[in-house]
Amino acid sequence: MLTHLYHYLLTTLVFLAVDLLWLGVVARDFYQRELAAFLGPVRWWAAIPFYLIYIAGILVFAVSPALASSNAGRAALLGAFFGFVAYATYDLTNLATLRNWPLTVTAADLVWGAILTASVAYASFHIGRWLGL
Repeated sequence: MLTHLYHYLLTTLVFLAVDLLWLGVVARDFYQRELAAFLGPVRWWAAIPFYLIYIAGILVFAVSPALASSNAGRAALLGAFFGFVAYATYDLTNLATLRNWPLTVTAADLVWGAILTASVAYASFHIGRWLGL
């Protein structure tokens, strides 16, 4: 059980490092420009549970099946699909319901969700192997 907790915590660190680099450095100006009408201060009480739940989803839906089959490529592929579906749920709902939601943000997020989640799932697979899972 403790090994699984370490796996979760290390995966969380990888995810946060990559996603915060994207949000805070690489795409910061893009999101500020495209979403200026929607942005406010970060509500950490909502963001933190999202991250914790999402990372659990990566482990359950992408990493665990890949570890069971000893296939790192499967982790990446399942991670890409899980990320695409999750980000599509958010972005396509916004596109459908929010006035002036930018299509460019939806497109960028769908690609980013797939890339982020695939890379984190791949790294997490190797973390799991290193931990003996």
